[in-house]
Amino acid sequence: MNVTLSLDKELLDKAREVARRQGRSLNDLLREYLRSLARVDHEARSAEELFESMDAAGGRLDGRTWTRDEIHERR
Repeated sequence: MNVTLSLDKELLDKAREVARRQGRSLNDLLREYLRSLARVDHEARSAEELFESMDAAGGRLDGRTWTRDEIHERR
């Protein structure tokens, strides 16, 4: 899918230079950046959902603790 962006000339020139130094096309550089941005957002939302689930579960330890050996015990 094609997308049209409006960039000022200075920004475009700098981005092209970064791409050139990395031996990549500007299109490839932008595509990778957008993938990274989407991945970080997805991971942040997943973490938020996990913490919300933990809060909603309302689990309690009632003072229970474990020793290092208990935590790493194999069954």
